Amino acid sequence: MSDVRALLARRELRLGDGPYLERLDPKRSAWEDRLRAWLGKLPRFDGRRARAFLQATAALEGAAAACDDLGLRHRLHEVSRETHRQGFTDEQLAASFALIREASRRTLGMRHHDVQLLAGRALLQGRLAEMSTGEGKTLAATLAACTAAVTGAAVHVVTVNDYLAERDAEHNRPLFDFLGLSIGVVLQDMPVAQRREAYACDITYVSNKELTFDYLKDCIALGEASLTQQRLRELAGARRGEPPILRGLHVAIIDEADSVLIDEASTPLIISETLPDDLDPAIYSQSIALAQSLQPGIDYIKGTHRDIWLTPQGKQQVRDVTAAYDGLWRSPLWRDEFVQKALSAVHCFQRDQHYILAEGKVQIVDESTGRVMPDRTWERGLHQMIESKEGCEVTGQRRTLAQITYQRFFGRYLLLCGMTGTAQEVATEVKQTYGLPVTRIPTHKPSRRARLADRICADATQRWQEVARRATEVAASGRAVLIGTRSVEASEVLSQCLERDGIVHTMLNARQDKSEAEAVAQAGQPGRITVATNMAGRGTDIKLTPEVEQAGGLHVILTEFHETARVDRQLFGRCARQGDPGSAEAIVSVDDELFLRFAPKPGRWLMKWLVPDRRQSRRWLRRWVTHVQDRAESHYRKQRVQTLARDTQWMKALGFVGKTRR
Repeated sequence: MSDVRALLARRELRLGDGPYLERLDPKRSAWEDRLRAWLGKLPRFDGRRARAFLQATAALEGAAAACDDLGLRHRLHEVSRETHRQGFTDEQLAASFALIREASRRTLGMRHHDVQLLAGRALLQGRLAEMSTGEGKTLAATLAACTAAVTGAAVHVVTVNDYLAERDAEHNRPLFDFLGLSIGVVLQDMPVAQRREAYACDITYVSNKELTFDYLKDCIALGEASLTQQRLRELAGARRGEPPILRGLHVAIIDEADSVLIDEASTPLIISETLPDDLDPAIYSQSIALAQSLQPGIDYIKGTHRDIWLTPQGKQQVRDVTAAYDGLWRSPLWRDEFVQKALSAVHCFQRDQHYILAEGKVQIVDESTGRVMPDRTWERGLHQMIESKEGCEVTGQRRTLAQITYQRFFGRYLLLCGMTGTAQEVATEVKQTYGLPVTRIPTHKPSRRARLADRICADATQRWQEVARRATEVAASGRAVLIGTRSVEASEVLSQCLERDGIVHTMLNARQDKSEAEAVAQAGQPGRITVATNMAGRGTDIKLTPEVEQAGGLHVILTEFHETARVDRQLFGRCARQGDPGSAEAIVSVDDELFLRFAPKPGRWLMKWLVPDRRQSRRWLRRWVTHVQDRAESHYRKQRVQTLARDTQWMKALGFVGKTRR
């Protein structure tokens, strides 16, 4: 630990004195955050140094190739000792990367490209590397992971799900074994003892959710006690408990960093226990029935962002209907709370869009990725209201034991870095919140993606007809087609349209989560049409057959714009990877959720009026979509700021009552 402390102390971090190394929560003001974000926008004149770094690495490649296996490992450890003294300088990174590149060639049969070397360098500089989809982020991460691990640092390679963690670890295992580095994988439902063993390894692959919850478990078990307090207890003869699960927050390399640090940062991670529900289950069913009987615009008003309020007339209606009810219904505060929660459950959260029913339970669907989040629940009775609405067994209420936001957790790493294909849209927020500057990495080969003109339809029915016609037309030419939808419901509606027209296709959504990798891997066959939610946009390559490549490659059709352009770019990035041919287009409807929630009514009316004029609507569509997505991004950015502010208040409250040292 002392070696790691000395290596990373050059970063001028405020280190805690707890059971393992981590950074203390930064104390800074709002104007400092804004200044940091502004400085992050300034151009970085690093081209000359980057070229010198690549030349230095290439010059050392011959010497690395001349070493035998034992000599290669011995030389890498010599470089690591020098790194302890100098830090992650370009000179040390060039020496380390040349050796790891040669080891990868011998074990994986893959030699790191220059752009991957630049990405690895950016990672160990504490930056967010933006690499285009298909440029080999998984292999690039091995450069930083191995270089940091040989110094003794605990390296956590963070992925978005268990499948990717296990897949990437197994793919890179021959390289790690060759270099004498132990590798661990943390998966859901893994016992604590096995988790501790995995984190004790030099390099650990783990999903963001599992990692954060393991940290919270340590906080609960250790009581957030300082190292000094623990030693005093030991001297006093107190029995020491189980060791922590993690061995430190040293280095985190986050894959798909924008998804983890931005999209999932709106909700804090909470460890809670289920308590018997003190409320009579009949209250939930009565609330749902009452909410379904109220009239929109008269008894309640629904806002554009899932906000819903009872009107004075609605409150009177609720008071009249519940006059004969006993218990908490007699309290005006509880009465309005029950009905407003029920109104949200009925009108703001829809099955197969915001959640699905699986095994008789309500399971939340991540709107950004389309993935199921079975371990998450909505707070303050909303989840129970939705369960009652769907006729499921009503679960108990939850009591919070520990919580943390991704902003605060990842800010505690001594060295935080990440990779993604889409970072420019959130570069300011990433810099302001996490202190991560964004470095754009060039592509290895020139892109051959053709971005076709977008089309907008007057309604959803016309949109699905046009999508089916276009997919059939492209597939008939021998190409593969990937159709991206925003929700489970939309994918099933489109699938029914295709089945009705006799069009053979494959459907992939949250209901087929386990077969995701296989379905996506087969999406590159000639004439194959694949309908998928947004979860198909990340993690698994679509391999094109020679016939598809000659016919023009994969064609991607986006059927509904997302609130953030990053998700759209991820879907478009499924085609034309690594110099392959490909094309992408958007076929959307004026009535899509993005436009209904965030576009002013005059704008929707204007676009509907322009729909018959294809040339005119295409000219204005992208400008309009950009404007609406900017409004949506601003809304969700405010949500993330509010989440962080609430988390800070929660920590201050615990500190006041003596529950935490932070």
